Amino acid sequence: MKTIRILFALLALTLSAYTYAGPVNINTADAQTLSKNIKGVGLKKAQAIIAYRVKNGKFKTVADLKKVKGIGVKLLEKNSGSLMVENKKNIKKSVAKN
Repeated sequence: MKTIRILFALLALTLSAYTYAGPVNINTADAQTLSKNIKGVGLKKAQAIIAYRVKNGKFKTVADLKKVKGIGVKLLEKNSGSLMVENKKNIKKSVAKN
């Protein structure tokens, strides 16, 4: 019985590792992905992010999200570890600038 519990615990840990998605790329994610992965962003605001991206081109830094109406510094701070533009280096640089 103890062996079964240990195996179950290992299985649970393994599966939880696969559910972690990591940072979301704000230049490639669709609206549903953005709304699910950015705290404080619903589907409507996620669609505004996409519309801004289509009209103005890719975001150069995560901080450029502030150019989208309704997104400010606090939202970026709350999501600093879960957003990226191209690579993980940009996350730290863009948050540090603000």
